[in-house]
Amino acid sequence: MDKKEYQKSITDHHNKGSNATQEEVFAVLKSLAPGTNFRAALDGTLKAGKGGLIILENEHTSQLFDGGFWLNTKFSPQKVIELSKMDGAIILSRDLKKINYANVLLTPSSRISTHETGTRHKAAERTARQAGTLAIAVSERRNEITLYYKNVRYPLIPTGELLHRANENIQLLDKQRDIFDKQVDRLDKIELRGSSSLRQAIALIQKGRIILKLAEDLTKSLIELGREGTLLRMRMKEITLGVERETDLVIKDYTILDLKKSKFFLQELSYDSVLEEENIASILGHEGMIATHQLGGWRILSRTSLEDSEISTLIRELQTLSNVLNISGEKATELLGEDKGKVLKEELSKIKV
Repeated sequence: MDKKEYQKSITDHHNKGSNATQEEVFAVLKSLAPGTNFRAALDGTLKAGKGGLIILENEHTSQLFDGGFWLNTKFSPQKVIELSKMDGAIILSRDLKKINYANVLLTPSSRISTHETGTRHKAAERTARQAGTLAIAVSERRNEITLYYKNVRYPLIPTGELLHRANENIQLLDKQRDIFDKQVDRLDKIELRGSSSLRQAIALIQKGRIILKLAEDLTKSLIELGREGTLLRMRMKEITLGVERETDLVIKDYTILDLKKSKFFLQELSYDSVLEEENIASILGHEGMIATHQLGGWRILSRTSLEDSEISTLIRELQTLSNVLNISGEKATELLGEDKGKVLKEELSKIKV
């Protein structure tokens, strides 16, 4: 196969779709985090007032290289900074341990569309898409570093700015968690009276989904920060602890559709869509804001020591949370056995206080 045929086959493969997974993007960001040699090389190139084009070699890249010279030397930030003085691309080994080539002309297919305007950025994006590899463009004119991985374009944010944003998001998460906990308390009071409230359940789901979406966005920044984001990562885990489980249990109690489908569609909602009560109600299978089914009580009963199978038995036999909360000792013993029945009665009495 000659070079043109190879490029056409790779272009055809690209057109079929070769998208990066979230895990792959996170792995790339981790390799570029502040404190790594790779990030030191990129930052050093930018500070030196130089531009650069860096490619990670894989099984598809060799057909896209023209000219340059072979180095096969151990990777170091200083070497990359010096080699960036030349116009061509720097080619690194996949494990980032060696600089394989320098001053290489990249020849990706022009059939691959790109919204970039600069020659260096066009070459980087097309190479990343065609070869399914990581390409990085350092722009001295724009004073920025842009990475391309498969179909993903991601501008690297300076560490100081990234830390500032992450701290702001942590504060926002903290405030949202306070509101979430208040929504939980409100729903508790309603349900422990033997009632249900679709509107209050939706309010809790909304806050839960917003917290989880904020945490998902923040995770990318924290991965990009590497060791600089360790304390913020710990704080984020503290703030979000239990939110997903509590939200999922509310969905389980209030959906009248397939649970997995309801959870999937809720996860797909944008920030704006999450704020619309009608969207949540529809995904839970309700036409209006009034629940038309009896509350089983998975969320409240999950605070006891019962197994899921035992909770399922109680809900199936007693139908409603109200009936479970007022279960007699004899009925609890009949359904769960003497020991479990006694423990359940004690735990429910504490929950109702």
